[in-house]
Amino acid sequence: MPNLEETIGYQFNDNKLLEQALSHSSYANESKETRSSNERLEFLGDSVLSLVVSQYIFEHFRKLPEGELTKMRASLVCEKALHKFAVQINLGAHMLLGKGEENTGGRERVSILADAFEALIAAIFIDGGMNAARDFIHEVVLSKENLNKVQDSRDYKTILQEIVQKNPEERVEYKLISQTGPDHNKLFSVGVFLNSNIIGSGKGRSKKQAEQMAAKEAIALMGYET
Repeated sequence: MPNLEETIGYQFNDNKLLEQALSHSSYANESKETRSSNERLEFLGDSVLSLVVSQYIFEHFRKLPEGELTKMRASLVCEKALHKFAVQINLGAHMLLGKGEENTGGRERVSILADAFEALIAAIFIDGGMNAARDFIHEVVLSKENLNKVQDSRDYKTILQEIVQKNPEERVEYKLISQTGPDHNKLFSVGVFLNSNIIGSGKGRSKKQAEQMAAKEAIALMGYET
């Protein structure tokens, strides 16, 4: 599979491992030869992926509480994310499928590609060790672009509320400071107040977005990771 190896930046010593990682159970079942599907590799790859991602975000997001670390990891290792990573390296084009799966769109099926991505991680791990698997995961899963998307999708209002709730007497309130521009392109400015004291402000094309940006600034000013 020279094209895939070039895409992922890893050359296998044992090509049978790569072939197994790409072998869906439908292909293994239909093959006249004795073949193994990628299901066992998928099991191992899931653990390797979780460990590498957990270690990375633990070391690089030192101020995030356990709950937020868990949410961040989940967003990077969920089936939807794994499918996206598989598409990114064009994994579907290299899959070995049975005729039934081939004829019903198996190469684009979310679950098949997500599972194969985990199996590929396991194959790299077995073939080249943890460092090789870690390099691949850092390159594809933990890229700057992916981490930025994860952070941008965080619910900063909820995070701020969780921080503030540690002191039951504290109360958070969001107030509209200003809105400018025409109706179809307004810019909202919102302040977030803690017991009538402003602790952050933010702007956005909607009040909701502006509130999120205000909460994000407040979290940062309070010394927490954003």
